[in-house]
Amino acid sequence: MYKLGSVIIGFLITIMVTINGVLAKGVGDYKSVLIIHVVGLIAISLLLLLRKEKINLKKEIPKYLFSGGAIGIFVVLFNNISFNKLGAALTLSLGLFGQLIMSGIIDHFGLFNMDISKFNVKKIFGFLLIFAGLVVMIIY
Repeated sequence: MYKLGSVIIGFLITIMVTINGVLAKGVGDYKSVLIIHVVGLIAISLLLLLRKEKINLKKEIPKYLFSGGAIGIFVVLFNNISFNKLGAALTLSLGLFGQLIMSGIIDHFGLFNMDISKFNVKKIFGFLLIFAGLVVMIIY
């Protein structure tokens, strides 16, 4: 079920990056980021209201965990800039490769209080295969 959900997330991210990139082409990179996040704030606010959920922040949550929103702004901005220069496939492929590398580092060292999952040397083949695919996409 989680694997299917992850595939669906992949579809949604591709649609989102495409829509965001086209919006950025129309209104500009920085204004599009503002519009995207205001619309997102309105959407999640309505969802919370419909579900009658209250925002209850626990004091023991480390402050750095709230930085995801700021990081999200840069993710959307860089996606918009890259999308309009590289297209959807290359933007998302390079981004996915970056995610693969960073997630391997996070797992290996247990960053952000994650469980440690040591890097297995057998994974290098997968990394190299994906990298080779990126090189082909960039060249052609």
